[in-house]
Amino acid sequence: MKKSVKKCNFLLFCLIALVKTGCVKPIDNIITVIGTGYVGLVTGAGFASLGNQVICVDINTEKIKMLQKKQIPFFEPGLQELVHTVATTGHLSFTDNVGDAITKANILVIAVGTPSRADGHADLSALFKVLDTIICNMNNYKIIVVKSTVPITTNKKIEQYMLEKGIDHSLFAIVSNPEFLREGSAVYDFLNPDRVVIGTNNQAAAQCIADIYKPLKNGTVPLIITDTTSAELIKYASNAFLATKISFINEIANLCDHVDADIVTVAKGMGLDVRINPYFLNPGPGFGGSCFPKDSLELCATALAYNVPLDIVQGSLVVNNNQQELAVKKVKELMGPDLKGKTVCILGLSFKANTDDIRYSPAIKTIELLQKELVTIQAYDPVASSHMSVLFPDVTYAASIDDAVCNADVIIILTEWDVFKKIDWQKVRSQVRQPYLIDMRNIVDPVICMDTGFVYQGIGRGSYKNNNYVYNARPSCN
Repeated sequence: MKKSVKKCNFLLFCLIALVKTGCVKPIDNIITVIGTGYVGLVTGAGFASLGNQVICVDINTEKIKMLQKKQIPFFEPGLQELVHTVATTGHLSFTDNVGDAITKANILVIAVGTPSRADGHADLSALFKVLDTIICNMNNYKIIVVKSTVPITTNKKIEQYMLEKGIDHSLFAIVSNPEFLREGSAVYDFLNPDRVVIGTNNQAAAQCIADIYKPLKNGTVPLIITDTTSAELIKYASNAFLATKISFINEIANLCDHVDADIVTVAKGMGLDVRINPYFLNPGPGFGGSCFPKDSLELCATALAYNVPLDIVQGSLVVNNNQQELAVKKVKELMGPDLKGKTVCILGLSFKANTDDIRYSPAIKTIELLQKELVTIQAYDPVASSHMSVLFPDVTYAASIDDAVCNADVIIILTEWDVFKKIDWQKVRSQVRQPYLIDMRNIVDPVICMDTGFVYQGIGRGSYKNNNYVYNARPSCN
């Protein structure tokens, strides 16, 4: 179990105990969070756990019905427990009546999606629909907090839009408060932030929002109060930098494959330098999810509009697109160019472990490429199979690892789930048709795996690349 998960469990235990016993001091704020996706629901539950009265609202009636039953519509460790606790104590409620939720609150938090358009820019249509609804239900002074990741200068445009619609400046303040939540550890990240960024030209609003976060880490969280544009750019620049770091280590890993170096050792040697640090130095099949691809595209598109091309960020996207094709290339290196009729086992469908999110997942490109090769695909993921089956109904989605590997000609690990780190490869060797393993997360011990008779390939593990094991076909496990 990762340290962040252990810390999250401890923080949740303490926090839930405080909420249940009434030791969390009530706060006069009534906060309405508009949008109940990853960001909105974690933010709403988090604010409620700090003593605020929070209303989470969404136009998706079915989702609201689930939440009113204290059921979470997606997988996020720790969130089910937190929502259940703060909803039970009355700090958190759910409704699909957007207008009513707006009129009751003095703080409105916008957390709707801003997906990429075909031109790379963020689609702000949902955000401006929310603004229109807010305008129609303005009944008193409100602080409008934009949690959604929005392009640079958007908050200025929001303020201007409100004024043009006849809302007097004395009735509202706009605050940019970007989120830095990682899927899979979002609850921990909310309770234990590296920093809180508040962008606004209204000092009173800035102080109000800062006070909401004050209970976190006993008031020691670094606080950055700035203008809205700088706040927006902090978010985009942070994500683009991390995406670039991932693409960089993937390129170095690909070089390692050709010079018989080991990326695990190389990355460790790099990460010990405090100027570099070890985070995001794990090579893989490319980055995915709802943030890095979308935000990098938007940042590049915005920069081009100002005639300032971001060649490094653009390059990281090119590298990432190529990296998502690497798994199939490695399969062909091991098995030859003709894969027709082969059975490929894919372990892991979500873009990373501890989430069911498949947005921009490397598994999507891998499946697309494999289907062109006319192979049979058997896939397993602890939580994401139902989502991927919507995109690829012809794939066989196994109920277990054993079912997924049965009679496979090659196994590809795409997601770093802990359960895949504990696989008994001696057992799997007796279940597969051919013992080929492509470890796209470097989570398998190559020596242990090869000792069982597998032909192993990781990423950047060149010294383990040519074990040249000669296999004997095994009987069917059916």
